[in-house]
Amino acid sequence: MNRKIFPRSFTQQEAISQESIDAAIEVLKSGRLHRYNTIKDEQSQVSMLEQEYASYQGSRYCLACASCGYALGIALKAAGLEAEEYVLTNMYTLAPVPGAISNAGGRAIFVEINENLVLDLDDLAEKAKSSGARFLLLSHMRGHIVDMNKLMKIVQEEDLILIEDCAHTMGAKWGQKKSGNFGLAACFSTQTYKHLNSGEGGLITSDNAEFMARSIILSGSYMLYERHGAAPDAEVFSDIRLQTPNYSGRMDNLRAAILRPQLNSLEENIKRWNKRYRIVEQKLKKIKGVVMPERPDEESYVGSSIQFRIPGISNSQAVEFIEANKQLGVEVKWFGGDEPTGFTSNHKSWKYFERQNLENSDRILSGLFDLRLPLTFSLDDCSLLSDIICECAEKYISDNSDK
Repeated sequence: MNRKIFPRSFTQQEAISQESIDAAIEVLKSGRLHRYNTIKDEQSQVSMLEQEYASYQGSRYCLACASCGYALGIALKAAGLEAEEYVLTNMYTLAPVPGAISNAGGRAIFVEINENLVLDLDDLAEKAKSSGARFLLLSHMRGHIVDMNKLMKIVQEEDLILIEDCAHTMGAKWGQKKSGNFGLAACFSTQTYKHLNSGEGGLITSDNAEFMARSIILSGSYMLYERHGAAPDAEVFSDIRLQTPNYSGRMDNLRAAILRPQLNSLEENIKRWNKRYRIVEQKLKKIKGVVMPERPDEESYVGSSIQFRIPGISNSQAVEFIEANKQLGVEVKWFGGDEPTGFTSNHKSWKYFERQNLENSDRILSGLFDLRLPLTFSLDDCSLLSDIICECAEKYISDNSDK
């Protein structure tokens, strides 16, 4: 076995640029960190970020929030979710997605996934019909985008309200359309491990004026909604402002100042992530028994992480495989464990919802592994970590492949 130890941290992101640091220092010197603490006609950093991100996304409106999880919760509320109402969502996602449904007062119905780690559209259609659910919270988990043409046909036939969780698809596309521009609204993350880094943060985009007005009031605008540069006209708020509660979850000027320069580098960084992704993908594809998700031609993805399956691997072998990689410096995560570990969990540990039968997805997740590809990794680093994974995997390849 290759005994060369991988030397890099899987949680170390690139340094914040000097331009972002300088902008943050200016905010700190001003003392005006709150988004509405402006002088005369001055635009806040948050308001400018909202305008710039709306322009980047190609949306009419944008709202900056404290986190993507918070954004998902108020998006559901602003879309009209009522207490105990059902919300369809991916079985394969991260805990903030079902958490947002719970926080908004909804009940999750988990939809099966297929071997390409996206929604099983047959299961979606069946559950939409049988449940009577009005909402689909679609998580583009780990950047994998379902066939959006087929999905939108189901959305239209079943009259679903679509909200896209684009935490992992900022800058991605299906065909010529950006991820997040298919439904009523989209939510994006600026948490450290996503595509823009402010530690925590979230963005909501939409073209629907009433939805965005409700979102802005829910975020805690204190009737200062006219200070939003990417918001509906003031008259849209006339009734909504008095009918909508304040759930205070605004982004502050410090985080917005850090983010704005990063947006200018996003497209170039997507190219850099994808170079790293393709190196790892090509090497893993050569290992018999390792299965990579297929990426359709219509999908323009952002390869900031990579996933692969070892079908038929037992739970004990999966634990051994993770440990073998860890000993050589490679942090591989596993989605098949019954107990949540760090960021990795599945429906079995979300016990605030009724347990659901998801046998096909459980089978897929039992052999599903995942790792981050931060831009602090060089191309040579990606080649080395691929070699380590491949050598460790050879011990645990099952003859009972479900390819």
